Amino acid sequence: MTDKSNGSEYQTEMTDEQKRHDELTRAPKSDEADAAPRITTTKKADGVTRIDIAETAAVRPGAEPKGS
Repeated sequence: MTDKSNGSEYQTEMTDEQKRHDELTRAPKSDEADAAPRITTTKKADGVTRIDIAETAAVRPGAEPKGS
């Protein structure tokens, strides 16, 4: 990203989280909920990283609930 607001040009780098938020909220009908985390990660002492679907995720993998 280039910032020219103060008369000088310099590069500013967005973090991965900022890039993700920007991408997910850029669409005309999007809102902050669209950028909510969909996964949680836990790093164990042995170096293994566990990835789980967040309980707050609007869309979850798997079969549709019965009655839908």
